[in-house]
Amino acid sequence: MKIWEFAKVNGSKIKVDNWMSDTMGLVDGGCVYSTLFKHPAQGPKDYEIILSMFPQENYRTLTHITMYLDDVPGSSAQAADFLAKKGINILNSISLNGISDTVIVWKLMADLNFAGESDLLLESFENLKARNDESVSKIKRIDIKPAEIGRLFKGNSSQDGKEEIKRGYPTTIDDGCFDVADVYGDVLKDIDGKNILITMDADSWILSLTLFKSDTHLVKVGMEIPDCPGSITQALSVIAGWNVNLISVFSKVKICYQTMYLELVMDIGKSDKSAEQIKDALPQIIDGLNGIFTLKEFSELN
Repeated sequence: MKIWEFAKVNGSKIKVDNWMSDTMGLVDGGCVYSTLFKHPAQGPKDYEIILSMFPQENYRTLTHITMYLDDVPGSSAQAADFLAKKGINILNSISLNGISDTVIVWKLMADLNFAGESDLLLESFENLKARNDESVSKIKRIDIKPAEIGRLFKGNSSQDGKEEIKRGYPTTIDDGCFDVADVYGDVLKDIDGKNILITMDADSWILSLTLFKSDTHLVKVGMEIPDCPGSITQALSVIAGWNVNLISVFSKVKICYQTMYLELVMDIGKSDKSAEQIKDALPQIIDGLNGIFTLKEFSELN
């Protein structure tokens, strides 16, 4: 699944496409918490804003809970009741029927009462199951793991990592947009028209907004390549000597065992070749590779 997209700042607003905002639960009027980071001098990234629907002070107790339920009436209600009686607050969640199975899989982001409560929750569930207690009769299994969202919010990091600059106050999403000026206008000025990489972490319900340095020059390349081992290696080896920095790589099968589509977004800002030179050179070079390689798209993200 592709979990990113490229966009541009409009004034000081960053628009998140519907497919992403719907997946992440970013609804108009919804409250988001944000943190601003600065990336190191090397590399194409400049600043990054992390958006979350949960306050930073809650990160220690946020937990992923996956519940496997019988696909029968009342199973979801029983699962919710089990958690409610433990004082556990269900936050974002999604459920679906297991493929080729009679199981409902319910994935939740939950806020525990305190860090480490997950062991007590599992112990209680296992004890009830061992006694064939009716209160958990429709729950097959519970898996729990820490959300570990706090790994992104540990303050100043090493020299090679990004540095936390500022934590913003809660703001709202308006018309699908996050307005940078509302919180970070004192740091991020004159950003109108800048390229933005929007990345989502669907499991943790976090959205990343990355601004690139001024000397970054992004181009998007799409090509059809053979669907066989070594094809992506061949395609990437073509650009390896041009001093380009790959920002994203995305591949998907078009015809199984025959054709694959490969999409690359790369920074050519430090390359000795211009975008026009790369565009002209690519078809000739990939034509000489082992298999059928065809350039289908080349565009500058200006």
